[in-house]
Amino acid sequence: MRRTLEVAGWLALIWMGWKTYEALWGAAPLPERIPIHFDIAGNPNGWGSPKGLFILPVVGVGMYLMMGLVARFPSAFNYPAKVLPQYRERAQELALDMIAWLRTEMAWLFCALQLAVLGAARAGRAPELAWLMPVFLVVVMGTIAWFMVSLVRLGSPRA
Repeated sequence: MRRTLEVAGWLALIWMGWKTYEALWGAAPLPERIPIHFDIAGNPNGWGSPKGLFILPVVGVGMYLMMGLVARFPSAFNYPAKVLPQYRERAQELALDMIAWLRTEMAWLFCALQLAVLGAARAGRAPELAWLMPVFLVVVMGTIAWFMVSLVRLGSPRA
């Protein structure tokens, strides 16, 4: 499952990079001034250069790689409950699964944000930004909660 999540995460990052490249240097490049900041309803309230579109891909790839680096050292993880030695390996597997899911979710979040900004640069408005962040917050927090509950249950004494 982790390999599939890694591929899905890389696909999101590659797609985001391709769409950014296409918007800057493709057949129909963006104008010199595009919306870069939006209010809660998706209306632009800040303008800037299209060159600023590189921020999301760079930060997205950076976070993806840093989370991958953290996943290389599962023996250094801290857990929300005391983990008995016989459950240590299972706790590490759960933590690595959680990181894999979060990496993929974050990659798709950055991709969706970038696509919304690119769409707004062409249409002048990004109404999907109004629901995008709340949905991703629920997904990410739900993932964290699911794995934290699993880790706490793993560490709790059996009745």
